[in-house]
Amino acid sequence: MNYRMTDRENFAAFLMRVRGKEGIEQEVLDAIEATPRRGFVPNQWQDAAFCDRCVPIECGEVIEGLDLQARLISDLDLDPSHRVLEIGTGSGFSAAVMARLAHRVTTVDRFRSLLEQARNRIQALRIDNVQFRHADGKNGYAGEGTYDRIIVWAAFPALPRGFIDVLASGGMMIAVIGDGAEEQMVARLTKVGSRFERQDLFTVRFQPLAESIAAAL
Repeated sequence: MNYRMTDRENFAAFLMRVRGKEGIEQEVLDAIEATPRRGFVPNQWQDAAFCDRCVPIECGEVIEGLDLQARLISDLDLDPSHRVLEIGTGSGFSAAVMARLAHRVTTVDRFRSLLEQARNRIQALRIDNVQFRHADGKNGYAGEGTYDRIIVWAAFPALPRGFIDVLASGGMMIAVIGDGAEEQMVARLTKVGSRFERQDLFTVRFQPLAESIAAAL
């Protein structure tokens, strides 16, 4: 007899893994619990929906494990007034979670098909404060004002100075910095004047940020 844990049991196991870890706020855990994770994971990877490792999705992309997504979203320190820019929509799960915590989320992806799938999933949940943009996000997304918070689900080879102009004064960005062949660091970048103040948080392994809009997908 095959046994599959219920979503409630899977969520409880996730809570056991992250309990006591630094920086995961209860509001983030509540937003994750309110967002049906399985609906954002391809059918063939359903058993990995709540795991702590990357899960493959369409277009050859992946979404980060739930533990890391929770920690990075919590590191954004979101509040209901914040305008958030996300680079790398993926399946749309992180945008849906952040939309429950912030005023508005603008999510950008180079793959049109990923954006459309994410839009369908998020709209099905009656979440209406997410904007979807098909664009090259290597320097952010201009033209809609500045953002209070920015998160990028890919790694930069160096400090992403091109994002300064799209971040509000005093705003904060979570970015992974480092070459793929070396240690990569999650950094909290706070805009002070025309520069970043950097606080290194912990190491990870991310794919490098791809440039340009995907031609086919």
